[in-house]
Amino acid sequence: MLKQLINFYKVSSPRPCNGEALSSSDSQHLHSEARRLKYLKWSTFLSATFGYGMYYVCRLSLNVVKKPIVDEGIFSETELGIIGSVLFFTYAIGKFTNGFLADRSNINRFMTTGLLVTALVNLCLGFTHSFLLFAILWGISGWFQSMGAASCVVGLSRWFSDKERGSYYGFWSASHNIGEALTFLIIASIVSVLGWRYGFFGAGIVGVIGTLIVWKFFHDTPESQGFLPVNIPKEKKEMSVTEAADFNKAQRQVLLMPAIWILALSSAFMYISRYAINSWGVFYLEAQKGYSTLDASFIISICPVCGIIGTMFSGVISDKLFGGRRNVPALIFGLMNVFALCLFLLVPGVHFWIDVLAMVLFGLGIGVLICFLGGLMAVDIAPRNASGAALGVVGIASYIGAGLQDVMSGILIDGQKTVQNGVDVYDFTYINWFWIGAALLSVLFALLVWNAKSKEAD
Repeated sequence: MLKQLINFYKVSSPRPCNGEALSSSDSQHLHSEARRLKYLKWSTFLSATFGYGMYYVCRLSLNVVKKPIVDEGIFSETELGIIGSVLFFTYAIGKFTNGFLADRSNINRFMTTGLLVTALVNLCLGFTHSFLLFAILWGISGWFQSMGAASCVVGLSRWFSDKERGSYYGFWSASHNIGEALTFLIIASIVSVLGWRYGFFGAGIVGVIGTLIVWKFFHDTPESQGFLPVNIPKEKKEMSVTEAADFNKAQRQVLLMPAIWILALSSAFMYISRYAINSWGVFYLEAQKGYSTLDASFIISICPVCGIIGTMFSGVISDKLFGGRRNVPALIFGLMNVFALCLFLLVPGVHFWIDVLAMVLFGLGIGVLICFLGGLMAVDIAPRNASGAALGVVGIASYIGAGLQDVMSGILIDGQKTVQNGVDVYDFTYINWFWIGAALLSVLFALLVWNAKSKEAD
């Protein structure tokens, strides 16, 4: 059984190669094969982008339905916080393990499996009222969610050359913002009309559609389609003893660099503020400001849309305007993040356009900070042959921060709730300062590595 499972997910066998045909004198055949290769590359890229966006729809469905679930007495805010954190913790573990597995897998089947399982989990959640079962299912979804990014990154590496990959990776990175926006618009519309259960059903159907798209258009390797590898491996396949020792030494250096851990803490606090709005923003607008589910979701959807802009232009901002320095724009956009949260949380009364402006600023700020604090600044100062280790440290810290945020937010919101005339009344004072304080701490930790320099293994 295990052997059959391994064989099912192993990398596709190569087909007879058309490499000679592409260099032959048959210009018509040459043109035909070149067009087919171009189609397969674009097919893989677009299905990775939209497929991973649909992963996010299945991941964020819970965030839209929290208030209706609480109103029906299904779960408390504390229980919802615990459920949300379970996904982040299993996702963090899965991101580590599935990254290794994806390198050795048929990524079409690997990514399809992850999206199909998380879609089926969403379909089941609409029927689930047990806290324990809900948490277990949501945790399972988190682990299978981690198959998505790993498959996409491996796909980009297999199908695009080193010179192409950076540009395509940048555009693919916007897929999570696309998924967030779709969630806060489509799923919120379904919930507003049909109720919270149908929000999960809708996300599940979106996931199943995404599964079919990925299965049909996301291709494993160029070799499996009869082409030469896009990136021809070097003749030397194994590192020498000296090179292996240098590699291990560089990774140990990363673990011993205080600046890397400080950046990991900065990213963790940034992820607290990011997922505070992502996970609880709709709930906050409904409970504190009286917006409907659809209006609240529309306001929150502005954040990921603007995040696309921030993510795509973050490199240009630092390279063109600040001479490649990340510290100055990280400070500017970190302070923008703090200001946006203050605007969103502390301005009294209900002001639609102020809330919209706050989400515009927050989205732009988070879009840039995800690139800088979420990895790029750590990679800049890590040894070049240990970039993956630096990203791993920052990534695990970030999602632990996101998970702890969900638990703490749920407890603080639930603990400050009173019932007046049969109506739940919330005091968000503590939660406001928790979210704003996390954003401020992120800025302060980033300042501690203002002059950090690149460190190469000796």
